[in-house]
Amino acid sequence: MKITWFGHSAFRLDFDGHAVLIDPFFTGNPAFTGDTEAAAKGVSHILLTHGHSDHVGDTVAIALKTGAKVVANFEICMWLSSQGVQNIDPMNLGGTTPQDGFSVTLVRADHSSSDQNIPLGNPGGIIVKAPGQPVVYHMGDTDIFGDMALIHELHQPEIAMVPIGDRFTMSPRTAALAVQRYFKFKAVIPCHYGSFPIIEANADAFVAAMQDHDTRVIVPVVGETVEIGG
Repeated sequence: MKITWFGHSAFRLDFDGHAVLIDPFFTGNPAFTGDTEAAAKGVSHILLTHGHSDHVGDTVAIALKTGAKVVANFEICMWLSSQGVQNIDPMNLGGTTPQDGFSVTLVRADHSSSDQNIPLGNPGGIIVKAPGQPVVYHMGDTDIFGDMALIHELHQPEIAMVPIGDRFTMSPRTAALAVQRYFKFKAVIPCHYGSFPIIEANADAFVAAMQDHDTRVIVPVVGETVEIGG
């Protein structure tokens, strides 16, 4: 599996002929200096953790141009439909949907979800499972919570995108505690930092908090692709 980080919480997964965007916030993302069209080239699916604009991002434009299927909670999908997006797959927390060779599960996150004060359902994390590939868990925006232990028990995620920016999500220290206490990841990629001045500028504190733990910490350069096996 190839994983590309585009800054903030935006990622692309490439595996088994699929190209999947998660929270594609490109336009207005201070950390993203690449080309949106290139980032979305060949995309087959867009997965959304919640309805905030720094996560929904360019979803409407990309979906309308490429026809990519958008997988998100029911409220976000209905809102996207009102914007003209027709290829939607609504779901909700605890549910799993098949996506032609892989599956998407929405799990709990402790946060909020809205756009310009329009409520857009509950926030979530995303689990992606595909045969022969590592199980990926994008935590979305969240605080630590004890039921992370159940997410580990149910899904056994191996690779995680972990928010560390503080203020709106876990701090670096809390994120490290969540990783160490509740999971047995092979690797983690910190995110939701280094974009806006009011959140953490870099991943240094998270890396330091993880230095004596077995989990591999990957801190990619924005736009860099890393390859992780199953």
